[in-house]
Formats: sequence, structure tokens, C-alpha cells
Amino acid sequence: MYARLRVLNPAIVFIAAVLWPFAVSALDIEAPDVALTAVPMEIVVADAPVAAQVTLRVGDSTYRQSAGDDGRAVFAELSIGTSGTYPITATTEGQSASVELRVLPAWVSVMPAVLAIAVALILRNVIPALLLGLWFGATALHSFTPGGAGRGLLDSFQVFVIEAVADPDHAAIILFTMMIGGMVGIITRNGGMARIVSVIVSRAKTAVSGQVAVWLMGLMIFFDDYSNTLVVGNTARPITDHLKISREKLAYIVDSTAAPVVCIALITTWIGYEVSLIDQAMQGIEELAGIPAYTVFLSSIPYSFYPILAVIFVLVVAASGRDIGPMYRAEVRARRGNVLSDMGDETPAMQGDDLDAKPNIPLRAINAFVPIFVLVIALPAGLYVTGEGDTLTDIIGSADPYKAMMWASFVGALTAATMSMAQRILSAHETVDAWYGGARATLFGMIVLVLAWSLSSVTSSLYAQGYLVSILGDSLPIATVPAVVFILSAITAFATGTSWGTMGILMPLVVPLAWAVMSINGMTGPADMHVLHSSVACCLAGAVWGDHCSPISDTTILSSIASGCNHIEHVRTQLPYALLVGAVALLFGTIPGGYGFPPWISIIVGIAVLIALLRIFGRKADDAVQS
Repeated sequence: MYARLRVLNPAIVFIAAVLWPFAVSALDIEAPDVALTAVPMEIVVADAPVAAQVTLRVGDSTYRQSAGDDGRAVFAELSIGTSGTYPITATTEGQSASVELRVLPAWVSVMPAVLAIAVALILRNVIPALLLGLWFGATALHSFTPGGAGRGLLDSFQVFVIEAVADPDHAAIILFTMMIGGMVGIITRNGGMARIVSVIVSRAKTAVSGQVAVWLMGLMIFFDDYSNTLVVGNTARPITDHLKISREKLAYIVDSTAAPVVCIALITTWIGYEVSLIDQAMQGIEELAGIPAYTVFLSSIPYSFYPILAVIFVLVVAASGRDIGPMYRAEVRARRGNVLSDMGDETPAMQGDDLDAKPNIPLRAINAFVPIFVLVIALPAGLYVTGEGDTLTDIIGSADPYKAMMWASFVGALTAATMSMAQRILSAHETVDAWYGGARATLFGMIVLVLAWSLSSVTSSLYAQGYLVSILGDSLPIATVPAVVFILSAITAFATGTSWGTMGILMPLVVPLAWAVMSINGMTGPADMHVLHSSVACCLAGAVWGDHCSPISDTTILSSIASGCNHIEHVRTQLPYALLVGAVALLFGTIPGGYGFPPWISIIVGIAVLIALLRIFGRKADDAVQS
């Protein structure tokens, strides 16, 4: 065997010598999937000899660049003025490579998001809106032909949706959200939540204390807006009726302590959704690559002026006994013994096995308190364990939030299930059913989230952020970016009736736009991050504001149902409050925040302004009844 090898060796050497020039790596052209007219792009020629002069020909234009030590020649800031298909050829020292580049009209890049918004406005449904936007974007990546549309339709599901679901971080978000929903289902079914609510409400003896008690209940159920709305509304209604508080006021308190609390609390069914959208939007921005999305979310909370002021204003209204506009007239009517509006109760209270405690069981607050406490403690503990650094900020910043959220939600749900079965309140079968009922409530949100991830991926592939920079980067004053985002988000949520859908559509555009405007103005240092944080907060806060004002909002409708209030009357009486708080948040919080004004001062000023306005224009229903 060895002799045979020695005979073949010269032949092998000869063949290798002949083929060696052809075995050298050929040039590789790294170009974007598509390019946009008049929008700068970057093309990289790889595998070139070190320091070799590389010639790149794009259409009729020729560029030259030397390859670096890594064999890469980077051609930056290239642009093509007209749409079409262009040949790209790279040559150097006898080597060459060529590809074709499709150049689309720049406006096509933002059409998936624009189409999604437009369809959502028309159909009042975010699912088909996101699907059509996704299909349009996938088609643009192929071609605007019947065949391209067909491949785009198939890729929408087979490529982009699969990539969204298969991403480990995305899967963690889905499981985290469903696990918290399942925990909520268990602690609702085992009677723990009902006991907590009844203890709080039972201490209310007057209309003012009753309203404050309902507000406290809204804060207690901070982890899910649907659970908050349905549990608080259904449980508090008999008490508020007894205390002669109008159904409109109950619906307002319920609605304004649901989404505003959940969107800024640290452990909720919303947090995974929000963090994932921020993380997806940050993809492709090199300067933000080392910053965890969870850190950006935490930094944005102080700039969430509308949710913060909305929650505080509910307490101010409840504690002062003052009301304005239609709400004042509703309260006067209620104090005179008619808690229902003249239009009657057209939306009966929601009941159901998934929302009610199991009949004939002991109601123990500990069965809800302990799982919630475990959930709240497990998250920061998980962040601490997975993080590194000398300071708490470094540890949290380097932690793995997805792993920590998975641990916390799983341990919380497991604690709720164990306690329910150990006390024989629920059987194993009933516990699983309760968990499933709670998890099932998150399914619609998860569908929206997956489609939002997919749309974000398509938007990124079309390089929409580059187009937005080219048309807005130089013209949009940097301090006004958060305010523009807030208003756009509010309008979209008002018209579509969904805050989640609004965030899913806009967040992929908001973060790149804010960062691009910051970069153009040379404001990308740590001291300038308030613009990015405020823009992220305004996308979330504006969505909640528009959701509150919208008569087709799911949480607004659920608030009416759970409170047994006529829906139109709920919208009519809540609208002045929502508009007032939104205007104050915009004028005294978002706009000054864009100029770097400290958010905590804006919050204090906003509270003072709201108290002053309520004192000037508000009236007490009790005074009207007694006079």
C-alpha cells in the first residue's frame, strides 16, 4: 500500500500544480438583496488579494478601492439614480466576479408598513393588514410580476413567518407570555385573585374610597391588561353600585389602570412583546449591537408620560371626587340612585369559567399573592444570575432577559399549580384546564406578534430605514422626533383599535429613524440617548393613548363589558379625560423630553397641571346632590 502511494505522489503533485491557479478562491461580491434609488448602499468585494486594487463596475459607473488585510474592499455610499436591474462586476489581478442588482423605487421600501396601516384603518383588523403588508414586501424582494407575487405569497409564510417563530429569542417570548397567561388562569380559578380584590373593595365605605379601592385593584393586577379589566370590572361592580358610583366611572377606572399599568410594569404579558419589538428594530444598527433591548425598554419607562400620568390622574379624580364633562353628569345621576345611563346597559357583564373562581372553594389571597411574589422575585434574580459586572447596572445590562423571563414565568406558574393541587382546591385536570384557559387568552396577541416580527424582517430587507433617513434625516428636527412618533402612534391606534398592532407596525420604523436622525446631528453619545429612549416610549405610549380614545379598541370594549356599562357612554365619558392627559403628556413631557429635559421633572409638572385643571374645571357630584 505504501509503495503504491509513493508511485501516485508525483502524479498528485503534477495535477495539483496544474489546477492550483483555478483552486484559488474567486472574488465574492456582497451586495444587498435589493437597492433603492438615490439611497446610499454598501457593496463589499471579498476574497481579494491583500492590498490589491479592486475595480467595481456598477452599471455605467466605475469605482476603485484597495483591499484590506482581510481581503475585503468596501465600497460605501454608492447610489443609483433610477430603478431597474444593473450588472455589477468586480475585477482584480486576473480574478473577476459578477452579480445582478435589482434597484427599486425608494418609496417601495416603506409600502409594507404603509399598506399595513391603510388596510388596518379600512378593515379595522390588524391581522389581514399585517399579512398584506408582509406579502407586498416579500413580492418586492422577488419582482412585481404574477410569478413574483406567487413566490412572495409563499415566502411570506414559509420564509419570514418560519424565521420569526424559529428564532430562539422569539420562542422564549411566546412561551413566557403564554406561561404568565396560564398562571393568571390558575390564580383566577383557585380563588386567590377574587379574595385579594374582595379584601380591598370591602374596606370602601364611601364613593371616594370606593373609587380609590378600584384604582388599587387595578394596580394589584399589573401583569395582564385583559385579566385586569375583566377581574376588576366584574368583581368591583356590585360594590360600586352599592356606593352609587356610576358604571361609566367604573369603566373609566378599569380601562385607565389596565394597559397604562401593564405597559410600564417590569413583569407583564406585554414586556416580552415590547422588548422583542425593540430588539428586532435594533437589528442592523451596529452602534446599538451591544445594548440589550431590555435595557432600552427600562430606560424608556421614565419617558412613558401618558401611561404614568393616566394612572396618577385616575387617583387624583377618585380621591378629589371631582369630575368634568359627561362624567360629572353621570356621577350626579349615580348619586341620585341610577348607576346606569339613560341608554341602559347594552353590554352585559362578562362571565365564564375561565374568568371566575371555582364555585364552593375557600377564597385565600395567599394562593394569588405567593405565585405573583415568586414571579416578581424570580425575574430580577434571573437577571442577576445571568449577568456579569461590578455594578448592578453592568449586571442588568449584560444579563440574558429572555432566559430570566422564561425562568420567572415557569416558576410562577408552577408555584400556582402546586399550591392549588396541594390544597385540593383544583385537581390536576382542573389546574391544566385553568392554565390552558389563561394561556389561550394570549393566542391572538402572539399571532399579531409573529406577523409583526415577519413584517419587521421584510422592512429591514427592503432597507426602509435608509429611505427614511434620506427623506427625513436632514429635515426633521431631532427634538421633534418623539412627538411625531407619539402622534403617529396615537392616530394609528385610534383608527385600528389595537395598541399591539400599532406597536408591531411602527416600532421597526421608529428605532432606525430615531437613530438615523441622531447620527446625522452627531448626537449618538450616552448623553444623547434620551431621543432614542423617548421615541421608543412614545411608540408604546402613543399606542395606549389612541387605544384609550378609540371606540373599537379591544380593551375599551372589554372595560365596558366587565363594568356592565353602555359602550358608547363609556367612550363618551372617558374621552375628555384621555384627551386631557394625552395633551398634557405631549406638551409638558414628550416635547420637553426631546430637548433633554429631565423626565421626572416633566412628570411632576404634568401632575401639577392636571391637578390644577381638575380643580378649576372639575365639580363634585356629591355637592350637586346635597344642594
